[in-house]
Amino acid sequence: MGALGKLFIIFAVLVIFVGYRLNNLLQPSPPPKLEEKWWGRGDPAGEDKSIRTFKVHVADEVLKDLKYRLSHARPFTPPLEGIQQQYGMNTNLLKEIVDFWTTKYNWREREKLFNQYPQYLTSIQGLDIHYIHVKPKGTNLKVVPLLMLHGWPGSVREFFDVIPLLTTPQTDKNFVFEVIVAAIPGYGFSQPAVRPGLSPAHAAMIFKNLMKRLGFDRFYIQGGDFGAIILQNLAVLYPEVVLGFHSNMCTVYTPLSYLKTMVGAVWPTLFTKAEHVERVYPLWESFVHRLRETGYLHLQATKPDTLGVALNDSPVGLAAYILEKFTTGTNISHQSREDGGLKQYYDYADLLDNVMLYWITGSMPTAVRLYSETFNKNFMSLGTGRMPVQVPSACARFRNDFYTSDGLLKEIFPNLLHLSDHEGGHFAAFQVPDVFSRDVFVAIEKFENFNSNLGAKA
Repeated sequence: MGALGKLFIIFAVLVIFVGYRLNNLLQPSPPPKLEEKWWGRGDPAGEDKSIRTFKVHVADEVLKDLKYRLSHARPFTPPLEGIQQQYGMNTNLLKEIVDFWTTKYNWREREKLFNQYPQYLTSIQGLDIHYIHVKPKGTNLKVVPLLMLHGWPGSVREFFDVIPLLTTPQTDKNFVFEVIVAAIPGYGFSQPAVRPGLSPAHAAMIFKNLMKRLGFDRFYIQGGDFGAIILQNLAVLYPEVVLGFHSNMCTVYTPLSYLKTMVGAVWPTLFTKAEHVERVYPLWESFVHRLRETGYLHLQATKPDTLGVALNDSPVGLAAYILEKFTTGTNISHQSREDGGLKQYYDYADLLDNVMLYWITGSMPTAVRLYSETFNKNFMSLGTGRMPVQVPSACARFRNDFYTSDGLLKEIFPNLLHLSDHEGGHFAAFQVPDVFSRDVFVAIEKFENFNSNLGAKA
C-alpha cells in the first residue's frame, strides 16, 4: 500500500471517529415522553370508544360531480417534442388514463372490492381512525398480530393483494398473521387533526393506542414511506409493545452516516456492497437525482394548504399529481417511456382506486399536511429519527426505491435480523405483493425465533 493509501485510511478512521462522537453528542437519550393530546373536536370526556363497523359507500351526487368534472376538464397542454415523463406527467398518458376513468372505470363495482374485507372506525384521541381487520380462518397455527401502514401518495388500497397472502397459512411456517391495515390520520376515511402538531411521533401514539383498543398489548409492525417513519417512531417511543419492525423504507440520517457516505466517495465498497455501489455513487448524481425528485416534498412541507386547494378541486390534477409519483417511484428510468411504465406493473383501475380514495374523501389537503408536521423544528428536535430502534428489525430493500448501505443500517437498527434485496419499487406491496408478503413471513419468522430464545433466557 502506498503512502497515499495509508494517508486515506488514517483520514477515514479520523472522520469515522468524529462521526461517532457527533452521534453520541447529538443523539437524545432516553426517548422523549409525549403528552397524549386530543386532536379532534368536542370534549375528551365524551369520547365514544366503541368499535363501529364501516362500509365504503359514495353518494350518487359525488359520482355525478366527478363525471362532470372529468368530462369538462380544460384541454391538456401538449408535451414538448421528445419529452416523455421528464417534465412530470405526460399529458398524452394522462389523457389515456382520464379517458379510461371516464368511460371504463366503474366505481360501484370497485366499491365491492373495497368492501371485501371487514372495516371499522374507532375514535382515538378525538379522531375516527379507519382500519381493515382480517383474521385467518380455520387454522391451528399460532396467530400473530401485524399492524401495517401506508404512506403518501398511497392508501390502504396498496395492501389489498397482500392481505389474503398474509392471512393464509404457509406450508413452511408455523404461524399466520392477523392483519390490521390502518389509514393515517387525515388520509382516506381517517379523520384529520383540527389543530397543528400531529407529527409522525404523535401518530405513533395514536396507532399504539389503536392496537391497545383492539386488545393487543404487543404486536408486529410493517410500513413503507410515511408508514415506515411513523412505525419507526412507534418502535423507538414504545418498544415494550413492538415484537418486531419490518420496513421497506429503512433510512439512516445521522452525522456518522453522512461522514461514512462521504468517505465512500473515495472508497465506495468500504460501507456499500460492490454490487450496490451504483445506487449510491457518484454522490453528485445521487444528490441531483434526489433534488430533482423531491420538489413536491418542499412544497408540501411549507405550503400544504395552497397545494391542497388545487388538488381537491380538480380530479384530473389530482390523478396527474399522484400517478406521476407511481411512475418515478416504481422505476425512475420510466421517465423516458411514453406510457410511464404504469401498464407494465399496474392496472389503471387499481391505480384509480387509490386516486379515488383521496377524491371521494377530499383528503389530499389534510394528507399533505403530514409533511409540514414532519419537516419542522418541533418534530425534528425530538430526535426520534436518530435514535436506535432496539426491537428486532428487518429491512427489505427494493431496487428502485430508497437505498441505505449495509454499513450504515446498524447505526439505527442494531438488532437487524433480516436484510433482503428485491426487484421492485417504492410501492412494493402494490407492485409485487407475492415478493413483499414472502419477505414479511421470512422476517417475522426470524423475529419469532429471536423472541422465543429471549424468553427462554429470561
